[in-house]
Amino acid sequence: MKLLLAEDEIDMSDALVDILTFHKYIVDAVYDGEEALDYARLGNYDGIIMDIMMPKKDGLQVLKELRSEGCQIPILLLTAKSEVEDRVVGLDLGADDYLAKPFAMDELLARVRAMLRRREKVMTNELTCGNVTLNQQTFELKVGNESMVLPKLEFQVMEVFMLNQKMYVSADTLLEKVWGYESDAEVGTVWVNISYLRKKLEKLGANIEIQAKRNIGYRLEKK
Repeated sequence: MKLLLAEDEIDMSDALVDILTFHKYIVDAVYDGEEALDYARLGNYDGIIMDIMMPKKDGLQVLKELRSEGCQIPILLLTAKSEVEDRVVGLDLGADDYLAKPFAMDELLARVRAMLRRREKVMTNELTCGNVTLNQQTFELKVGNESMVLPKLEFQVMEVFMLNQKMYVSADTLLEKVWGYESDAEVGTVWVNISYLRKKLEKLGANIEIQAKRNIGYRLEKK
């Protein structure tokens, strides 16, 4: 499971990363609200642990923006013990849970496990955009009664687009997410797979297409 940790207190962040990593979570740590927003938009995380009091953007601002963009990643807020109002606002904005500081590490781990269990129960195997669905188990791309099974790399590229429908995704980001940091693959490989996907969407009669914005990236848009 991959988690994003947004906590501006370095010592606290390091301690949380250590304990979460020890319990087999993959953790990306950021230290302000703007970084948290950027990472959350592109990281495909299973859960987010986020302090409310952070520089640049506070946790409530980040939460509000993510939920307004349709991001459904479960979020656990870390709050000051006395700030009851922040907890209420956070839950109203779409937070899944909160934990008041100071807290025991065992309680944090229990809250994270509960948050991830709830996510698994509500997750669907299908992603939808326009009249297109993508089955995450079978790799099937479907429009109405027409469907085809995508090769693994094309599926992974399409999945990134489906999970980030309102955002442009750069070719470099696709390389990192699909092929990995250590891969020798080049940007041209991304272009080739996007070309294949465009043809398949057209063949299936999709009402969406992969649009490119020069020097920014790609995203799904309705025709």
